[in-house]
Amino acid sequence: MSQAQASARFSAGSWRDIMHALAGLPRRAAELWRGSLQFRTVIITLALSSLAILVIGLYISFSIASNLFKTQLDSALDDANDATVAAQRILEGSDAAGDRASMQLVMASVERSVRSVSGSTSIAYFQPSDVSSPIAPPTRIAPSLSGIITPELHERVRDDDAGQYWQSVALEGADGADDPGVVVGSTIAVPGVGDYELYIGYNFAAAQETLSFMQLVGTIGAVALLVLLSAITLLVVRWVIEPIRSAATTSRRLAAGDLGVRMPEKGEDELATLAASFNGMADSLQARIRELAELSVMQQRFVSDVSHELRTPLTTIRLAGDVLYGQRDDFPGPTSRTVELLHTQTERFETLLSDLLEISRYDAGSVELVTEPTNLVHLAGDAIESMHELAHSRGSELRLDAPGGHLDATVDPRRIRRIVRNLLGNAIEHGEGRAVVVSVDSNASAIALSVRDYGLGMTPEESARVFDRFWRADPSRMRTIGGTGLGLAIALEDAVAHGGMLEVWSRQGSGTVFRLTLPRSGAGDAIVSPLPLEPDDIDATGPPPTGATPAATSEATHETEASRSTAGAQRPGAGRWEAHDA
Repeated sequence: MSQAQASARFSAGSWRDIMHALAGLPRRAAELWRGSLQFRTVIITLALSSLAILVIGLYISFSIASNLFKTQLDSALDDANDATVAAQRILEGSDAAGDRASMQLVMASVERSVRSVSGSTSIAYFQPSDVSSPIAPPTRIAPSLSGIITPELHERVRDDDAGQYWQSVALEGADGADDPGVVVGSTIAVPGVGDYELYIGYNFAAAQETLSFMQLVGTIGAVALLVLLSAITLLVVRWVIEPIRSAATTSRRLAAGDLGVRMPEKGEDELATLAASFNGMADSLQARIRELAELSVMQQRFVSDVSHELRTPLTTIRLAGDVLYGQRDDFPGPTSRTVELLHTQTERFETLLSDLLEISRYDAGSVELVTEPTNLVHLAGDAIESMHELAHSRGSELRLDAPGGHLDATVDPRRIRRIVRNLLGNAIEHGEGRAVVVSVDSNASAIALSVRDYGLGMTPEESARVFDRFWRADPSRMRTIGGTGLGLAIALEDAVAHGGMLEVWSRQGSGTVFRLTLPRSGAGDAIVSPLPLEPDDIDATGPPPTGATPAATSEATHETEASRSTAGAQRPGAGRWEAHDA
């Protein structure tokens, strides 16, 4: 490659870099405008100051130019009038009325006098058009006035032989450029000939240079003033905005949990008052948060302590109840029924204590996962097998749909098994004896498990509260499984602890879908569930043909579907959809 080619490529690359940088300037300026109060203040101040200086500068420039032109014009008119009077005196005092040569000498004297009195070398006089005297001097025009005097000015001067008229013109200067000027016209009476038009040109180049110099000085002064205003504005804005920046930084640190940070307080002005008020607010907020934290710790400790303390008497009651339950056939009918109720409620009480302890661990942040590679298809199959008798008693058929793919995930199998059992228990409880379909699928980053029932479904309001603790959409509905109201709350906590999501879709008359999505290798980037939340058969009359599933009611098409995605910051509980606790 020659040096010229290399130089050309380098120049082309540099030019592209420059154009790319220039193309990005508007975007960077827009970002700076949106993100910097200091930048906006300085730019607005500069814009308004520039506008004010421009208006004032134009007004001053026009005023000076007008006054300077008027002064030069008045001086030119006075000089032209004096020159005309002097010329007329010379003509009236001459005795060359009958001699052509003498008349030419007189006109030369007149011309010299006009130059001397007016101070201008641009002189012209015109012979009258109707003159018939042989001694009349011919028209004489200075080269600088050739072709400049307009017919309008000629006409006005001829019509009024006692007046003085002027016209703005462009006169050729010493350097050949056009200079601003005026031509003043009047008449002089030549004895024995008639009235001649006398024109005197005045060059205003000196006045134009003076005006240009003043405009240059004014422009430099305006630029210097703008720079000074920019510096002053920048200093003032920095002085004013610095406390605001400090307040913003302090508030961000407070929001991040640094409750001990405070704004510096300096002086006794409004900014110092702002800092003092902000610090007072931070102190009050810190004290309130500390009180709430202490109260929360006390509540968690109370729940934990009560749960632990109740275990001992509950164990005793459970042992005694088991003894009575084993001999219930020997008791009379009412006593046997009482023993059965005691045994059932004791089991439920024990389950409630276990759930309360689990919730208290999540509230205290003391839950630790014991993870291992787990196949969710096998885990779902085990859960379905364990819930088979319950589903059979309710007339529901449990089905597993696992199309295959990346099925292993690093999870805590005990907690995931508890989630699946909770979801299956809910589906059986509220599936109205119809089929329950469990689907498992995965992609490269996530694995998902959904539980679909074809029961009554829920309204959007009910779906929004389905994970709330102890909440029930229909408190009058009988619990046949005996849930504690905390099953879905714990299931959500288990899903969030794995970095996953537990979501719900429901429509009245079309059933409900709960979908669990987990990352395959621990919490990380955003995951995309391989299973759809909204089922494909929502407009069908029922589930797939296998199994006995009654048709959905026609009113289902008039209901509003509801789906809800829960994030880690939300920790609701169960209610109507509480699960059979694993």
